[in-house]
Amino acid sequence: MTIFEAIILGVIQGLTEFLPISSTAHLTLAGRFMHLINAVHPELWTEFIAVIQLGTLAAVCVYFARDILGMMSAAGSDLVHGKILQGTSAWKKETRLAFLIVIGTLPVALIGLGFRHVIEGSLTKSIPIIASSLIGLALLLWLAERIAQHRREIGSMTWRDGLLIGFAQSLALIPGSSRSGTTITAGLFLGMTREAAARFSFLLSIPAVLASGLLELRAVEGGVFALGMGNLITATVVAGITGYLAIAWLLKYLTHNSTMIFVWYRILLGLFLFALLIAKEIL
Repeated sequence: MTIFEAIILGVIQGLTEFLPISSTAHLTLAGRFMHLINAVHPELWTEFIAVIQLGTLAAVCVYFARDILGMMSAAGSDLVHGKILQGTSAWKKETRLAFLIVIGTLPVALIGLGFRHVIEGSLTKSIPIIASSLIGLALLLWLAERIAQHRREIGSMTWRDGLLIGFAQSLALIPGSSRSGTTITAGLFLGMTREAAARFSFLLSIPAVLASGLLELRAVEGGVFALGMGNLITATVVAGITGYLAIAWLLKYLTHNSTMIFVWYRILLGLFLFALLIAKEIL
């Protein structure tokens, strides 16, 4: 991997992590095009993706710093004053939001650890799986847009909503699904506004991305660092910068627009990948 390739991958990660078009799919396609995915050790690519996600994690933490500090302060206050044991109705709204994020993180944590070897293996680098996931979620997102009421805000969410969106997030373990895509889609099915669904999606990503990124930070000898420390740092920093810009743009965009542009993009990309596969078989 060269520095230029690392920059390109960082830009791809930053732009596609928060747009509902699947960062894993785009990074894997770019990696295959650049011949960077090791067929013998495909887990190295999964590790690389997980680590540079720490850049986009930094982006979402910076962008939502006020929300994060508010949740920490409120939870601490409710804990000190004994409100935590009184039930959610006694909690501050920021404490309830933190609770929803914890509840929503449980499914992806359990499923991710349970199927880690499958996720890191060659199966999840499969182009047919990526193409199918791109199209499959596009259809779900289209359906969500058609039936969603777009009325609910984050403040109206219950623990059941958080858990359902959490299960939706676990579907993003399938390449091509998209973490933001699955969670935003679930939020829309639950009647949330597009902006509220996206905002909760981004906040919900923090624990999962942090855990998966740190999990792959193994010994310097071998592992993900075989791709080059400088390349890893470069891709991570670039991902953070572009990720911050992507968050700001998407939240503003969804205030006045639907997600249909992403639906059509996913369908066209999925069909294009299937066409490539068919052409390869014919040729």
